Amino acid sequence: MNILRSEWTKLRSVRGTWLTALCTVLAGAALSVLGASDLLGTPPSGLPADWDPTATSLKGFLFAQLLVGMLGALAVTTEYATGMIGTSLAVVPSRTRLLLAKTAVVAAVALGTALVTTLVSFTAVQLMLKGAGLPVASPGDPGVPRALAGGTLYLVLVAVIGVAVGVLTRSTTGSLAVLVGAALLVPAIAPGLPGAAGDWFGRYWPVTAGQAAYTVVHTDGALAPGAGLAVLALTAAAVGVAGNAALRVRDV
Repeated sequence: MNILRSEWTKLRSVRGTWLTALCTVLAGAALSVLGASDLLGTPPSGLPADWDPTATSLKGFLFAQLLVGMLGALAVTTEYATGMIGTSLAVVPSRTRLLLAKTAVVAAVALGTALVTTLVSFTAVQLMLKGAGLPVASPGDPGVPRALAGGTLYLVLVAVIGVAVGVLTRSTTGSLAVLVGAALLVPAIAPGLPGAAGDWFGRYWPVTAGQAAYTVVHTDGALAPGAGLAVLALTAAAVGVAGNAALRVRDV
């Protein structure tokens, strides 16, 4: 418990933590509204058959995930940048316990940030769609509560991955490069590969698979929401194990 309290004190005392959390909420909501705005003026009959107002309202996650991932990475990289990691390890010699405490505290902050981002984005976009006379989703509709919970957990898992990436790179710039590549570049480029490779990336790349968690209407080629979230969770666990191994064998 003392380790958790210590990690919480360190995380909350860094101004960048709250700035990143605030930017996650604002950017997620703003980009969700912007992403759905191209539908304004479209008659309901012109919407695609697989129209999903819930997933549409969370389009801003494409950028919010980078910010929440960096929230996790900064919990580690700032200590390496300032040299405070040496003090942390002197106080807590068990590197595994230290990393678990950091991950737990980041996950708690990310949970609050992700929940607010999800609810604000969903509400803002549904109000905009309703004003345009388009079909909307209600929190009480079948599948919507599950999708909103899935979207929240999606961002939390990305933050947990960010912690491990921070440990592996020990660099804020390096962490950002890894997260941009994994969250944006690979999902955009790799599915265009020919044959089975493109199909695999289109379905099972962790970020792409995880995005199924906040859908209500199933689309062809996508994993089921639970399966997609499971792929992302297993990836977070695997990257976390790799980060722990690196922390244990490296010198500070």
